[in-house]
Amino acid sequence: MILTVAAIVTLAALVFTLFVRSKDIPEPLPASPTAHLEDRKQAIYDNLRDLQFEYRLGKLSDADYSQTKQALQRELAGVLKQMEEVAGSLPARKDNITPAERKVLAGNLCPHCGARFTQALRFCGECGKAMS
Repeated sequence: MILTVAAIVTLAALVFTLFVRSKDIPEPLPASPTAHLEDRKQAIYDNLRDLQFEYRLGKLSDADYSQTKQALQRELAGVLKQMEEVAGSLPARKDNITPAERKVLAGNLCPHCGARFTQALRFCGECGKAMS
């Protein structure tokens, strides 16, 4: 009896998971046109940082370091150029911000480092300087 109930519950759970209706699945977020370029840019920066670390440890010769660094910098320049081209082809965003909203946003944006916060703060959570 218990074995039969367990089998039915297991079968019901299996059927429930395998037959998910497509209307129950949420719509995916729209992909950013520059998301893959942002990922590539970050990977290049990581590679440059690792390259400099290995050079300082003495794992690379001067020639290898400069050659690899120049290749990464050329690749980075290409990625940044592509990002500018994509950003230039996108329609301009219209900012209809009222003066009151601008004042609220100013209290949430650090004038020193540019960090943005969800609420107004007296001191920046990133650099520690006064927000006023």
